[in-house]
Amino acid sequence: MKYSIDKTDKYALMTLEVENLNSLVAPDLKSEFVIFRNEGISNFILDLAKVKYVDSSGLSAILTGNRLWKGIGSFVLTGIHHSAVKKLIEISRLDTIITVIPTASEAVDFLYIENLERHLEEE
Repeated sequence: MKYSIDKTDKYALMTLEVENLNSLVAPDLKSEFVIFRNEGISNFILDLAKVKYVDSSGLSAILTGNRLWKGIGSFVLTGIHHSAVKKLIEISRLDTIITVIPTASEAVDFLYIENLERHLEEE
């Protein structure tokens, strides 16, 4: 599986460099999620801008990522530009479970605001 990763102290942004998020890619993606979660990354952004097709295995991998970050931070999907991926997200109602933000830069801004809100609530 090809991807690029941008890690900061506040989040990790993974951009998938594949067109198909399917049964050939999903197991590797799940493994990468576990590794990043174990590294202590508290917020994760998954950029699907280059992904043109997602199957049920891909959806399962996305849900695994959401479950791993639930309760410790945020899991955000971004870059859903291709119509087939957009339709699948809508049909599966994944957008009601996972935060979906249009662009990676907006997702980063969202996480910064969310972190500020968490700190204010703690005080």
